Amino acid sequence: MINFNGNLVAQNDSKLTTENRGYKYGDALFETLKVVNGKIFFWEDHYFRLMASMRILRMTIPMQFTMEFLESEILKTVEANNLLKSVARVRLNVDRGEGGKYLPLNTAEVGFNISAEAHNNPFYTIDTNANCVVDLYKDYFMAPGLLSGLKSNNKALPVIGSIYAKENDLDNCLVLNTNKSVIEALNGNLFLVKGDKIKTPPLEDGCLKGVMRKQILDVLAKDVNLFVEEASISPFELQKADELFITNVIKGIVPITQYRKKTYGSAFAQKTIAKLNAKLRLMS
Repeated sequence: MINFNGNLVAQNDSKLTTENRGYKYGDALFETLKVVNGKIFFWEDHYFRLMASMRILRMTIPMQFTMEFLESEILKTVEANNLLKSVARVRLNVDRGEGGKYLPLNTAEVGFNISAEAHNNPFYTIDTNANCVVDLYKDYFMAPGLLSGLKSNNKALPVIGSIYAKENDLDNCLVLNTNKSVIEALNGNLFLVKGDKIKTPPLEDGCLKGVMRKQILDVLAKDVNLFVEEASISPFELQKADELFITNVIKGIVPITQYRKKTYGSAFAQKTIAKLNAKLRLMS
């Protein structure tokens, strides 16, 4: 079942038309959520990111779009898919409705749709036997700026980057901005570990304002023995790192095992994900 503006319908009866602005122009935003036993992980962070993004895109935010309203609609959708007592991956999509060309019609109304599918682990784990081989994706570059940090439906670069990765037997790729700094992976933020120094690209470089990125930064900030900074990462730093890992809300932390001829461990990533799970237990 899919939730269209509060109405639960079967997937075959979905109401999305070719006039929908999210379909025609990518005039839409989305949040990918992990829901475990009826609890939305980091919901407050997701909600405020969505509201801030809607303001940047100059969407008129409906009065009903309170945190409580959207949470109830998400859980209604999860329940309709018989996932309320298990683990679900949920996509909340917000678009500017129908009408207009590039310029929306004044009558265009913001709408939403929510879909849910089953997921596996309730907490975050690292498979130490799994490989994650990456390389730089250099066919196209991300331009730094507010728009590049939005979780919008304009995802051409990650899409063709994922195709490139598959064609070259890679598990992921690292994205560069127009200044040739490494900003993120195709599906998550990037962290670099070198001794007691941890780096992640700053939002100003064009990386996604990731919810899991924020959680990891919060966890690391509590360790006085670490030096954590948001600073640009050059490709030359990658092979000098002790560890590299990717973060997103669904998988948590994914350690990179190989970049070109350099291989990496995952000891720091495993300690960090243990702290993240401990934080989640306190929140539940």
